Amino acid sequence: MDIYNLPKFNFVRKNKNNRKIFKNRILLGVICLAVATCIFIFSSSVVFLKYFPTETKTFLQNIKIYEFLFPTIDKQPVSTVSDYYISKIPYEQAIIDVAKNVSPSVVSIVISKNLPVYEQEFINPFGNDNDLFGNLFPDIQIPQQVQKGTKYQEVGAGSGFMVSADGLVLTNKHVVLDKQADYTVFTNDGKKYDAKVLALDPVQDLAIIKIESSEVFQPVILGDSSSIQIGQTAIAIGNALGQFSNTVSVGIVSGLGRTVSASNQAGSFSETLEGIIQTDAAINSGNSGGPLLNLKGEVIGINTAMAQGAEAIGFAIPINVAKKGIEQVIKNNKIIYPFLGIRYVLINTKIKQEYNLLVDYGALVVKGDKGEPAVALDSAAKKAGIKEKDIVLEVNGEKITSNNSLAKIIQKYNPEDKVTLRILRGDEEQDIELTLGERSS
Repeated sequence: MDIYNLPKFNFVRKNKNNRKIFKNRILLGVICLAVATCIFIFSSSVVFLKYFPTETKTFLQNIKIYEFLFPTIDKQPVSTVSDYYISKIPYEQAIIDVAKNVSPSVVSIVISKNLPVYEQEFINPFGNDNDLFGNLFPDIQIPQQVQKGTKYQEVGAGSGFMVSADGLVLTNKHVVLDKQADYTVFTNDGKKYDAKVLALDPVQDLAIIKIESSEVFQPVILGDSSSIQIGQTAIAIGNALGQFSNTVSVGIVSGLGRTVSASNQAGSFSETLEGIIQTDAAINSGNSGGPLLNLKGEVIGINTAMAQGAEAIGFAIPINVAKKGIEQVIKNNKIIYPFLGIRYVLINTKIKQEYNLLVDYGALVVKGDKGEPAVALDSAAKKAGIKEKDIVLEVNGEKITSNNSLAKIIQKYNPEDKVTLRILRGDEEQDIELTLGERSS
């Protein structure tokens, strides 16, 4: 058979089938690859959206796909007056939250009393017309202030904050010191309440007043002032200048353990404050008694004083100092302290040289600036035989220094506690045991 005459049909058909199969396989591969790619992209998108939301959003927005894929996300409704600003900065939002959450517990305290009203009158200094000299000089008249009754008016303002749901308010003693005045409390929502003074701290510039109402109030959260660090954020809230209620100022804790001498504006009240917090958060007149807070909204101090002639130097009493007093008022309606009964000056190098002493630490028993007795009558110190010019070196073995004063050590105890004082009398040391007395407002 002539090979060139063989039919070629079967060969051609087989070749066409192979091409068709090859094309189908390519198409199937492309489809599988496309499906796998889609699955990979979807899975990757889910992962990136979950773990890197900000970066993913930014990338999609840059390539103009974000709005196409998520047309409704991040589109906020038109804001209204009642909407709150939500910060995207955690630090700023923490301050906003503290101001919002604590302000309902901060109050303004307004002080009111009857004050004399004076009017100017002209009188003859030589008497009336019936007097000899009055007849001789009838036309001589001089002005003189004459009282014409009294007028009830506001005489001052301060701040305070709720420490119990039944309306106990902690404030400064110098804010509510006037026994002849009336005290009115204004809350952040504008409500007005009468208040009475329950207790004045005999040692610290602290007082507790009670709102005369049966309403339930929102107390603050008391923090731990022993854990304060220099440099941490401090937030002050108070009735600045007596007219801007719930003013919020922010700064840092700029110092700890300060000792300052403070007085009120009239100069009728002054005292030495120890262990005080220094802050550069603005504390103005009227802020006295308001809270100093941390970023968690916990009270760490009670704003009490500002440095005259300086900028951004304010002082607050650590809240741990007030906790014991709050508990005592809730239990006994008064604040009590252990009482030793001596006046003293803390000894340092300068005092040692000035008084020609043998030691450079301890508490030198001395008279007051106006001659007040060095040892109080009927006090624990008097009964134990402590005398002027004695030096108290230790209390129960705890050394007295400039940073660890006698008052600070004694406050760790309670009335009726027995303590042993090591004293230096002349050049001889001796131990004296005594029972602490009680001091209250």
